[in-house]
Amino acid sequence: MKIEHLRPEEIEKKSFEIISKTLNDKGIVLPVDQEMVTKRVIHTSADFDYAHTMTYSPDAVAIAQDLLSKGADIVTDTNMALSGINKKTLAKLGGQAHCFMADEDVARIAKERGVTRAVVSMEKASEIEKPVIFAIGNAPTALIKLYDMIQTNTYIPAFIIGVPVGFVNVVAAKEMIMETDIPYIVNAGRKGGSNIAAAICNALIYQLIR
Repeated sequence: MKIEHLRPEEIEKKSFEIISKTLNDKGIVLPVDQEMVTKRVIHTSADFDYAHTMTYSPDAVAIAQDLLSKGADIVTDTNMALSGINKKTLAKLGGQAHCFMADEDVARIAKERGVTRAVVSMEKASEIEKPVIFAIGNAPTALIKLYDMIQTNTYIPAFIIGVPVGFVNVVAAKEMIMETDIPYIVNAGRKGGSNIAAAICNALIYQLIR
């Protein structure tokens, strides 16, 4: 195969051109409002299965972007997802990204209670005094905790991005979130990951700041 010599800014443009052509060749037409989010997920993963499994609640993209434009914060369940989010661009919208998983108090409380740090992280995030978009790419227990708080009306997230990857409780946790009235973007099935969670956040942010 021939190596193409492209400038950095040209590589992403060419990648999205290839994604668009491949989807067209497969006869896949993405909903206009969801198109750039799903394409960025495919760009991050090189996996076209996401064209079929990405699931959006009604008006999900518009709702998430409205929250971001008004300065909503983002909370992730891994420092990897946190590092992947364009925090400088998010800050231009008045938002901040957080991950509490490595906090000493979170680790201590989780050990004392015999629960995952993800559970305690969600509780800590619920204390943020502004709307929060949760971007969960690793821990299904984070989604389960959010679901429990929603059901008991102890905390209502503004938006949930639920894309944990794995085999234990992953599918069930995603389905639980899709049963709530909370707006969401979820990837159905076992696939996902911190990189996917960050990609979704960035896709939403980039469309607001061009």
